Amino acid sequence: MIIGVLTLEFRLHGNRSLKEKRRVAQSLKQKLRNTFNVAVAEVEAMDIHDRLVLGIVTAANRTDKVESRLGKALAMVEAIAPVELTRCDTEIFSDSE
Repeated sequence: MIIGVLTLEFRLHGNRSLKEKRRVAQSLKQKLRNTFNVAVAEVEAMDIHDRLVLGIVTAANRTDKVESRLGKALAMVEAIAPVELTRCDTEIFSDSE
């Protein structure tokens, strides 16, 4: 089994409350889940209103499938996100027996 983790950090310019941040986060999370069938969660900076960090996780039987799905998810986020993407990290884990 191959597991891929994509961590995305966003800067929310002009955001003045956690409520506004949650609205942006929920929208991005739902679009990612519906489009790519991935697990998505807010993973850091939960109490900081102008910073959003999402973790996206997927699993497959081949590395190229995991990399492709995460790459497509990143491309979609870059195209639709109303916020500035400041960091993107990808990690791939394998249970090489």
